[in-house]
Amino acid sequence: MSTLTKSNHIGRKISRIREMKDMKQEALAQALGTNQQAISLMENSETIEEGKLIEVAKALGVSVEAIKNFSEEAVLNIIASTVNNHDNAASVNYGCTFNPIDKLIEVYQEKEKLYERLLQAEKDKVEYLENQQKNK
Repeated sequence: MSTLTKSNHIGRKISRIREMKDMKQEALAQALGTNQQAISLMENSETIEEGKLIEVAKALGVSVEAIKNFSEEAVLNIIASTVNNHDNAASVNYGCTFNPIDKLIEVYQEKEKLYERLLQAEKDKVEYLENQQKNK
């Protein structure tokens, strides 16, 4: 089979678009009011009648032209250019808006206050128990 024939295989194009949309054959079959076996046969067909192609395009949420002109190479080029654009954005340096040492000191001071309150609560408890012991 030549490369030209492969690129015009409408069934394969439908299959790839469906897969890219993370849709199972069963879901497409349900949208078209048919069964999974019919979708499998359609995806293995080189040509599809225009009316059926319009229904499939609608179910996939794409235009008929998008199916007819679908190219894996074009999709890969789009993905590659998108990745390159994001790589440039990732090199931006996002600095802290606060001093981490200041935050560390705040946490330490809070811990110290909590320890002092715990210690005071223990002292109060001991004093209370001593008073209870004396009153007996």
